Amino acid sequence: MANHKGSEGSVKVGSDAIAELKEWSFNETADVIEDTTMGDAARTFQPSLTGASGSCSAFWDETNTAGQGALTAGAAVTLNMYPEGSASTDVYFTGSVIITSIDRSASFDGYVEVSFGWTANGAITQAAVA
Repeated sequence: MANHKGSEGSVKVGSDAIAELKEWSFNETADVIEDTTMGDAARTFQPSLTGASGSCSAFWDETNTAGQGALTAGAAVTLNMYPEGSASTDVYFTGSVIITSIDRSASFDGYVEVSFGWTANGAITQAAVA
């Protein structure tokens, strides 16, 4: 069984890295349609539409125009999430997403931080780095 450290990961907008990345996550979901009929002893369901949403957070870097700067509210971008790095044959997840939220925060004793929320516009697929 292979294990990977979170520090091996990265997220890219197309081919441009999101600088100062701290964390990322995404959640895949599947809707179900109930098809229970009279006389059934238990409820039954059929699979329906799938979806995904997620987020990433970073230390804010205004010079990262092609990474953080491309993630504006309402923007449709291709997001590539690399859990184990981006070397040849490493697995990554990719898909078209719409940026749905941006949260910024700052404290007197810390860095300015930013987080981006997104919803998939279609399927998120798994691929291997070529």
